[in-house]
Amino acid sequence: MKEYRYKINGNLYKVAVGDIEENNHVRVEVNGTAYMVELEKKKAPKIKPVLRTASTSPAAPPPAISRPAPIGGVSAVRSPLPGVILEIKVKEGDAVKRGQTLMILEAMKMENDIKADRDGKVTAIKVSKGESILEGTDLIIIE
Repeated sequence: MKEYRYKINGNLYKVAVGDIEENNHVRVEVNGTAYMVELEKKKAPKIKPVLRTASTSPAAPPPAISRPAPIGGVSAVRSPLPGVILEIKVKEGDAVKRGQTLMILEAMKMENDIKADRDGKVTAIKVSKGESILEGTDLIIIE
């Protein structure tokens, strides 16, 4: 089950969504109460035929985007969205595992878990609770 946290009109809802079963039903749990939800059936997309002429050639693939490797094993966890830091769950010197929640960012009225992208040790925390940040801001440095 995938778990989500939603804040609606100031109320926090913990939602767990199960896998889709064969008859388009899904088990959903909201704040501990289970529901069986029927999903709307997907409509088949309309496919338009493409007419190619001799002069038409396929487009070249886009260039690969590569990120530089971290120098000396140090990397920054960056904000994926602009928002406000609600909670910082680690402190400098803490050992962290890949996928561990480091902090919670409120963006577009939703709480987003910011997770470690690798194992390591927190060497610096660049933001503080309540701070407004922009997309791409360095949040935590992991060595």
